[in-house]
This record gives sequence, C-alpha cells and structure tokens, in this order.
Amino acid sequence: MLNRGDYWQCGFVIPKGTLDQLRGKGLPAFRESVARLAPFAANRVGELHSWESIKLLTVQVDRLLQWHRPGLLCIGDAAHAMSPVGGVGINLAIQDAVAAANLLAAPLRIGQVTTEDLHRVQHRRMWPTRLTQRMQLFIQNRVIRRVLSSTDTLTPPLAVKLLARFPFLRRIPARLIGMGVRPEHVR
Repeated sequence: MLNRGDYWQCGFVIPKGTLDQLRGKGLPAFRESVARLAPFAANRVGELHSWESIKLLTVQVDRLLQWHRPGLLCIGDAAHAMSPVGGVGINLAIQDAVAAANLLAAPLRIGQVTTEDLHRVQHRRMWPTRLTQRMQLFIQNRVIRRVLSSTDTLTPPLAVKLLARFPFLRRIPARLIGMGVRPEHVR
C-alpha cells in the first residue's frame, strides 16, 4: 500500500482471468477482502464507491530481442518488462543506465557511437535481466500462484523455512533484491 497523500494506492493480487468472478461477488465482498487483509484500512474501504476506482494491471514479463538500432538504445522497461515481484524493475533500469553510461561515455565524447557500442550494453545487461526475470517467474509460479489458488492452510516452501531457520541466509535474497545479480558502478 502506498500513501499518495490524498488517497491510498493498494495492490490486490488475483489469479489471471478471475476479474469477472471477483466482480460477480460484488463490491461489498471486495471491500471486505481488502479490510480483512489490511485491518488498519477497514474504516476506509467504503471510499471504494464503484468498480471504476479499481483498475486491473495485467503483468507480463518479456524483453526485446534487440535493444538497439542506429541512434537508439532501449533500457529499463523499454527493453524488458519486469514483474512487480521483488520490486526490482527500477533497480534493473538504473543498472542498465549505469552500464550504458560506462560503456558509451567515450564513444559519445568523440561523437562516434556504433551499433556495436550499443550492442555491448545489451550484451552486458542481458544476463542479469534474464536471471532476474527467471527468479521472478519462479516466485510467481511456485509461491504466489500456490497461495492464490489454495483454500487450505499453507505451509511455507522449503526456501522460506531455510531462511527462517538460518538468519544469515536472509542476506542472499536481500542482496539480490537490493543490488541485483550484476551490480553496476559508475566509472
């Protein structure tokens, strides 16, 4: 949930293709679900007067096959759409920008940027992009999908149990989320 000052923005994850089913249960049932998940907001869910104030964001993880053309380099969301899982899309975009600055500064200074220079940026950033997207899809398919489709009491996956049992392991996902799989540093 994000406090936007004069309103709150909230994400409510549903399985793909179930919006009509959710709407079929009615707005009061939706409000009740939000209040159950965020009890501190229970006295505010009445602000949801109609389905018009509720927007569907469809998530699709993909990437361009080629990030560049003469005179153009796509980075961040323009080159690769990320899942919101982990909130790492902005991190990857900034790392793309840093890698681009590091690799293109010299050719830009002399005014001779080639498509090979642009390709070097894509080549450097493609592996972390692919790996991050794979991790996001793994979490989405193995954890989030399981949670959304279950009506039973859930048990944590082995990875979560290991993180709970061995606190030093928590540094691994924290580092991956915070710094990525190939951190970039301005040179």
